Amino acid sequence: MLEIGYDRAHRNRPRAEGRGAGKTSLCRRLMADHGGLELSVSMTTRGIRPGEVADRDYHFVDDAEFQRMIDADAFLEWADVHGSRYGSPRAPIDRALAEGRDVLFDIDWQGARDIARKCPEDAVRVFILPPSLEELRRRLVTRSQDADEVIERRIANAKGEIEHCGDFDYIFVNDDFDRSYAELAHIYHAERSRRFRNVWVDAWRDALLNEAV
Repeated sequence: MLEIGYDRAHRNRPRAEGRGAGKTSLCRRLMADHGGLELSVSMTTRGIRPGEVADRDYHFVDDAEFQRMIDADAFLEWADVHGSRYGSPRAPIDRALAEGRDVLFDIDWQGARDIARKCPEDAVRVFILPPSLEELRRRLVTRSQDADEVIERRIANAKGEIEHCGDFDYIFVNDDFDRSYAELAHIYHAERSRRFRNVWVDAWRDALLNEAV
């Protein structure tokens, strides 16, 4: 599941949200192809997995530090996912937006819901479905980052997330990576081009109409 939202005060600022079904790979590809796009690195209380890099993939903290952040209202959103807590720290998001960069989120449906509530006009949510739960299980097993009981819990939680797919603005099945990426990129470009999200259009239009030719 992904969510894309926009801040019209500067320029278009997409936000994307979700977990599972190959979303992280799609997010990385979107970022690689769009230089003005920045990933919001989530903070989590879960342990680091093989191959992950602290502060690149996640900010890893203990429960006490995470609770301190909650008490300080330092998260744009946070949620309990798969038995661990995840949150999107406000400070780097605000900094990126102030510098005119787009921000991409890869979070669960609860985080997507919370951001959409806070930014109802500037949030566009995309839910990415796996071809099947069996395929999702295969991907998790192939990744070899979780114990069997964790994989089973993630499958069960995936069903819970899928129940909320109808709340999203866009939805597609990730049964082919290149095709799914094309869908995501099309959504990104179309939403960035929405008239109400481009405050510069009036000045550009007036300049064209006043141009002496």
